[in-house]
Amino acid sequence: MSQEIKHKENDTRGMFYMEDDKGITSELTYSKQDNGVLVIDHTETRSELEGKGLASMLLQRSVEYAREKNYKIDPLCPFAEVKFDEIKEYRDVLAS
Repeated sequence: MSQEIKHKENDTRGMFYMEDDKGITSELTYSKQDNGVLVIDHTETRSELEGKGLASMLLQRSVEYAREKNYKIDPLCPFAEVKFDEIKEYRDVLAS
């Protein structure tokens, strides 16, 4: 299984994801707000791959992306919200 993180976006939505020969293995989706905030609204990992850290890798990549592009993140998705509470290093991109 490839752990290459891919990214696609348009003017209002975006997605970080990984895939294998069966399709998407894990995904994180977000919406882009006019105020420079990315709202992470969904994370999902294929059931047989849960617990392997794939969604955490996607969240880490989204934080790096936010830093690169000067975005803030609103972790609306319950998984992202918990991780933002756990990982103090992400607080610099947390939308207030």
